[in-house]
Amino acid sequence: MPKRTRFTIWRPLVLAAVATLMAAFLSPAAAQAAGGAPRESRPVYSYANAIREAVWVDTGLDSDGDGKTDRVAADIVRPAEPAAQGRKVPVIMDASPYYSCCGRGNESQLKTYDANGDVVQMPLFYDNYFVPRGYAFVGVDLAGTNRSDGCVDVGGRSDIQSAKAVIDWLNGRAKGYSSRTGTTAVKASWTNGRTGMIGKSWDGTIANGVAATGVKGLKTIVPISAISSWYDYYFAQGAPLYDSGPDWLAGAVESDAAYAKCGAVQQKLIDGAPRNGDWTGLWTERDYVKDAAKVKASVFLVHGMQDLNVRTKHFGQWWNALAEHGVERKIWLSQTGHVDPFDYRRGAWVDTLHRWFDHELLGYDNGIDREPMADIERHPDQWVTSAVWPPSGTRTTILRPATGTEAGVGSLGLRRGSGTETFTDDPKRSETDWAAQIATPTADKAGFLTAPLTRDLRLSGSSKVTVTATPTTSTAHLTAVLVDLGPDTIRDYADDAEGITTLADRTCWGESTAGDSACFKKTEARTKAVDYTVFSRGWADLGTYADPGKGVPLTPGKAYTITLDLAATDHVVPKGHRLALIVAGTDKDLIDPPSTTPTLTLDLSRTAARVPLVGGAAAFDRATSGSTWTAPRANTLDGVRTPRTVQRVPVS
Repeated sequence: MPKRTRFTIWRPLVLAAVATLMAAFLSPAAAQAAGGAPRESRPVYSYANAIREAVWVDTGLDSDGDGKTDRVAADIVRPAEPAAQGRKVPVIMDASPYYSCCGRGNESQLKTYDANGDVVQMPLFYDNYFVPRGYAFVGVDLAGTNRSDGCVDVGGRSDIQSAKAVIDWLNGRAKGYSSRTGTTAVKASWTNGRTGMIGKSWDGTIANGVAATGVKGLKTIVPISAISSWYDYYFAQGAPLYDSGPDWLAGAVESDAAYAKCGAVQQKLIDGAPRNGDWTGLWTERDYVKDAAKVKASVFLVHGMQDLNVRTKHFGQWWNALAEHGVERKIWLSQTGHVDPFDYRRGAWVDTLHRWFDHELLGYDNGIDREPMADIERHPDQWVTSAVWPPSGTRTTILRPATGTEAGVGSLGLRRGSGTETFTDDPKRSETDWAAQIATPTADKAGFLTAPLTRDLRLSGSSKVTVTATPTTSTAHLTAVLVDLGPDTIRDYADDAEGITTLADRTCWGESTAGDSACFKKTEARTKAVDYTVFSRGWADLGTYADPGKGVPLTPGKAYTITLDLAATDHVVPKGHRLALIVAGTDKDLIDPPSTTPTLTLDLSRTAARVPLVGGAAAFDRATSGSTWTAPRANTLDGVRTPRTVQRVPVS
């Protein structure tokens, strides 16, 4: 049953009770003036007088092997007035490994505490804004971080149980204590247990993982730039994305006390994540996509379409799995890289998030579930919507490369091509180098272009590129990218700030105290005028041709067929531009090179791109009709600088 139905059922059952008990159970300001059902929570409670407390929740695990079950710290900020009146409130939760090591948000805020150990500054605006509106906010330190026991296991059982146990405690199913080692039990008598999880990057990843357990009481999650399968954070079909594994990441965020006790867990991370890219049991445990059928919470997913830290395959495969199982969902897709929507669309984001939580956690019929499913940033600060995503009428269309008049510069169309193209892997060259010289024959790539389009062409969803290639060595890595060839002004996602500029002025979102300001630095779009835009990418180790989970040595001179999964996106190639497919070897800084430097020969009759076109093949035919293919003028095009992924931590 689609999750949307859940609200249709729930509201009639409680509507009469809500109307009757409005004065007792809802603030007067939250109700409409006419006395009808509330549509918006209002800031009627004191943030300055909010209750601040810490609870240590027993996870039931002993990940550090000290003979005692781990307790995770949950710092709580909640309005005092509802508790004094015997009314219970819902919870917004952000479970994070970053509260003491790395900071949250654009200003890298950390938790701070008073002399009693209660939180003074809770990072981000969530508590400042939502506590006065009748929500509690809970910031959970993942096991092994800040004030929690246990070990960091990078998306595994300990990570997920850190947050799940707190939800169980909020719903009366787990034990909580007033201190890390004490015996004084604490119950969450102030909450109705209805919980929404939110967070960017690793925090949002935890929300995905907890939702995939099906835990009762979790009503919604808002994962921002989040991982859906940890294998895909480190590898792309066997091709390594970083020169390190999850053991390095655990060491980067663990507290000193945990690091001293967690050598065994560190070794398990090393042993379970071999650098050859083979799929192991460690990755199975950290694959949340396989458990999408267990998700009972609604999902409001947010991702930057140029995120090269948590790459967009993560949201694409998670979204598709949720759709398959009828999960109620909503999506925002920006032109940024790894950036929080608070820093690229602040006012609209706070308003939308407010309405989402009001609907999902308070049950308010504010209409957000009847609005368009998707918001997409088409140009910097210019957004469009889609009733559903991908849009109705989106069809997988097979586009085929063919040879052109010059080697390495061919055509792309609906008809099957013939012949071959050859390139030699050059680990010093990147996707920006290839695209900038798309019209120039170079030894390191094969490029294929449509004729100039006579109509706009929209791609929406995930693409696949099947390649048949013959290598000259026993190892080979492949890259396939889709490129929009034509002038545009885009967010500069390859800049260090990934599409934003932080300003000196501040705007305020919620209420402040002396120790916790609700005012944050403003941002604006950082843009770049370009001649081309790389908008979707995929990588693979050719040795995984038979099994994406296990690579094998190649036989030089033998042809192999492999399908590369390209990252999900939503992009319009405008009239007058060309759509291009580039196939090459190592994508500098985005994947690591193979141990050899192969030359690869593509069999074009057995190479094709399957792309999600709105309108399908007919739309492509219309967009290319009346236009004659000619080789573009050979010159060097301008784009963003080569993207760099030296950041090996999925953080803000």
